[in-house]
Amino acid sequence: MKRIYILSLLLALSVSVFGQNERKFIRNGNKLFMEAVKDTTRLDTIRFSNAEIEYRKALNKKPADVKWNYNLADALYKQNRFEEAAGKFVEMEEKMETPEEKSRALHNLGNSQLMQEKLDESIESYKKALRNNPGDLDTKYNLAYAQMLKNQKEEQEQQNKDQNKDQDQDKDKEQDKDQNKDQQNQDQNKENQDQQDKQDQQQQNQNKDQQQQPQQNKISKENAEQLLQALQNDEREIQDKVKKAKAAKAKKTKVEKEW
Repeated sequence: MKRIYILSLLLALSVSVFGQNERKFIRNGNKLFMEAVKDTTRLDTIRFSNAEIEYRKALNKKPADVKWNYNLADALYKQNRFEEAAGKFVEMEEKMETPEEKSRALHNLGNSQLMQEKLDESIESYKKALRNNPGDLDTKYNLAYAQMLKNQKEEQEQQNKDQNKDQDQDKDKEQDKDQNKDQQNQDQNKENQDQQDKQDQQQQNQNKDQQQQPQQNKISKENAEQLLQALQNDEREIQDKVKKAKAAKAKKTKVEKEW
C-alpha cells in the first residue's frame, strides 16, 4: 500500500509538471503573438511563426484542446497561410459549444476565405456567423465588403464579356471585309484574265489573217506564166498599133508635101 501511494504521488507530480510545461508553451506562444500584433507597421511573420511553434509544442501534449487549436489557427492566418487556417477554423467551429464561440470561428473562416478570393464561400461563412451572433458589427461589415467585391467582380466580368463580344463582332466584320476584298480581287483578276484572253484571241485571229493573206494573193507558176504571156501580147498589140499610126501619119505628111 505504501508503494502504491508513493507511485500515485509521483504520477500526480508528473502530471502537474507536464501541465506546467504545456501552459508554459501556451504562455510563450501568446506572448510572441501579442508582440507581433502590437507592431502595426509590418507583418511580423517571424514572431507569428515562433508562436505557432510554441502552440504546436503544447498541442503535442494535449491535441484536443480547443482554445490552443484556435490560437494555432490565428497564428497560421497571421502568416498568410489562409488555406491551412481555414481548415483549422472549420474544425474549431464544429467543436465550439456556445453560439458566440461558433460565430468567432465562422467570422475568421470567412476572413480566410476572403483572403483567398473565395467570395461566395466567405459570404456564406459570414452569414452563418451572424445567425449565431446577429449583433456582431464586424461580421456585418465584412459581409457587406465581401458582397461589394462580388458585385464588382460580376460587373467586371460582364464588361469583359461585352468587350469580348464587341471585339468578336469587330473581328467578324473585319473578316467579312477581308472576304469581300478578296472576292473583289478575285473578280477583278477574273475580269483582267478575261480581257487578256480576249486580247490574246484577237491577236491570234489577227496573226491568222496575216498568215492567210499572202496565201490568198499567191498564184501558181502556171498562172503567172499565162498572165505574163497575156501582158506581153497586149504590149505587142499596143506597139503594132503605135507603129501603124506613125506610118499612116508619115504617109499623110508626105502626100501633103507632094501637093
